[in-house]
Amino acid sequence: MRFLLSTTIFWILSPLAAFASEEGGHHALPLDAQRLSETLPITNSMIMVWLAVGLIVFFCKAATKKMALVPTGFQNFAEWAIESLYDFLAGLMGEHLTKRVFWFFGSVFFFILVSNYLGLIPGVGTAGWVDSHGNMVTPFLRGANADINMTAAMAFSFAILWLYWALTENNLKGFLAHIFAPKGNFAGLMLLVMIPVFLFVGVLEVISIAIRPVALTFRLFGNIYGGEQTLEALMALVPKTLAFIPALPFYFMELLVGFVQALVFTLLCAIFLKLICDHGEEEHH
Repeated sequence: MRFLLSTTIFWILSPLAAFASEEGGHHALPLDAQRLSETLPITNSMIMVWLAVGLIVFFCKAATKKMALVPTGFQNFAEWAIESLYDFLAGLMGEHLTKRVFWFFGSVFFFILVSNYLGLIPGVGTAGWVDSHGNMVTPFLRGANADINMTAAMAFSFAILWLYWALTENNLKGFLAHIFAPKGNFAGLMLLVMIPVFLFVGVLEVISIAIRPVALTFRLFGNIYGGEQTLEALMALVPKTLAFIPALPFYFMELLVGFVQALVFTLLCAIFLKLICDHGEEEHH
């Protein structure tokens, strides 16, 4: 919904932004990440990925530098953040499954969150090499999640891990039964009728499973890229010295969106995994 709203705003403002770009040198963020060097395969979004990972590593090192039974400072904040996310996922997936997969879900959540906030730093996506007319040709930096390659890498990595976790939690027979077997107590003629019905439903479920990583990819990319395009279009409406004024309300909204999108991506992955690993009343010991 938010992606549609951002896209609508951007296209409404784009004619005015195009006119303003002739005067003020503004340039919309290109759809794809751009290489910064002709010799090295390094793009502007890769730089932001490295910065996000470096920042997370630095924070973890600072939080664990002086461990104490009564945490303070970075350690206290880190424990609160990780435990809050862990408890949230445990309430959704259960303690057994969360303990097994939290390394991935926690990493993805904090990486997306930090990447989204780094993408909001002034100059990211708006400062770069310009042509002779003053229009930006290649931005120096680009938000990591505004690059579809990054969101696709996370989504398809989850898809592979989802298959592995589903098979190891259910075994092959249980995995196929989750998808194709009739659900409920059927016998006799009713069972013969329901078998082809659930086989057809299973085929639809397989298609749905195949679409999930694509949907995760474009949902995160579309929201982040659409938000950056909206900010850029708003900034192009006025002279450079006042460019921040029309974009300021949306900028603060993006601070909330950065957290929401990280949570939504993680939550959807957790739901997809819970659905395939749900054993009803069975409990893991």
